[in-house]
Amino acid sequence: MPVTVVVGGQYGSEGKGKVSAYVAKSTGAAAVVRVGGPNSGHSAVSDQGELITLRQLPAGAVSSDALMVLPAGSLIDLQILQSEIARLKVRPDRLRIDGNASIIGREHIDKEADLALMRSIGSTASGTGAALIERLSRTSKHRLARDVIELQSFIEEDSAAYLRSLLDRNARVVIEGTQGFGLSIWHSHDFPYATSRDTTASGFVSEAGLAPHDVDDVVLVLRTFPIRVGGNSGPLPNEIAWPELAKEAQLATDFVELTSATHRVRRVGRFDPDIVKRAINSNRPHRVVMNHMDYIDPKGAREGPTWRSQKFLAQVEQEIGRRIDLLGFGPASLEPRSAANLRHAG
Repeated sequence: MPVTVVVGGQYGSEGKGKVSAYVAKSTGAAAVVRVGGPNSGHSAVSDQGELITLRQLPAGAVSSDALMVLPAGSLIDLQILQSEIARLKVRPDRLRIDGNASIIGREHIDKEADLALMRSIGSTASGTGAALIERLSRTSKHRLARDVIELQSFIEEDSAAYLRSLLDRNARVVIEGTQGFGLSIWHSHDFPYATSRDTTASGFVSEAGLAPHDVDDVVLVLRTFPIRVGGNSGPLPNEIAWPELAKEAQLATDFVELTSATHRVRRVGRFDPDIVKRAINSNRPHRVVMNHMDYIDPKGAREGPTWRSQKFLAQVEQEIGRRIDLLGFGPASLEPRSAANLRHAG
């Protein structure tokens, strides 16, 4: 069945939104599914050239006509969702929300604030974990999407059945995973510096209510310099300072990256093959994307892979035992490795 799953291979912010948008547009996908909660922001460039960052809706749908789906495995912050619906002018016929999706309330956000998770483990403290705990406790006070009056025009009582109807027509569905493999509650080696959910392709498929054999395309997304969120967020091998990266990438001396959700300065490190090899082992990707190639060589954005970036790619491929299939040089840049090689050779 035609299902693509986009999954992060490091600690998040690998560029999954951009890749999801690329897949959705290039395949004419019928639907893009955003699983998980609003812990992380996903960005993609619209057809009008605007960089749009979303925390609840799938960024993969911003440059296509694909339907947006929040499945039963979603955790929804109503305020964030309503803001994004208004911003994108989303009509009820463009968005389907499973009635079984969980609602994150103010009490869940306050609970995580009381636990000081942002300070102790670098959590975004979005309330996602607290809402999951309440759901697992199976108390009647836990609110579901079907209980929210403001969402009634978007409610689909069984989004999995709807997605199945698309697959039965051989229409492609893109599942836009969140965060990165290194943050999985089960598979991270850095517990408790983890998120509250699994972050593997199989976990995302489960949250969408689909079957493993539906998937014919797992896309693992990497970045040249992996990041963690700011603060005490866990080990980051080969950590460096932003001025060092900025000098190498010919960026402004005060250049930094900020997290999409909390707007804190990210921590950054040099490429570490170990976490990627574990991500490959658990996700068995059909394709691998390398984003932020412009950090390796700024000329790459204009000229394609230069000698310097080709050398980096060759070393990475040797270390991880996999070929890199797609290259990204900026927010709107993504192209097949073979096309980039031909362009540079010409």
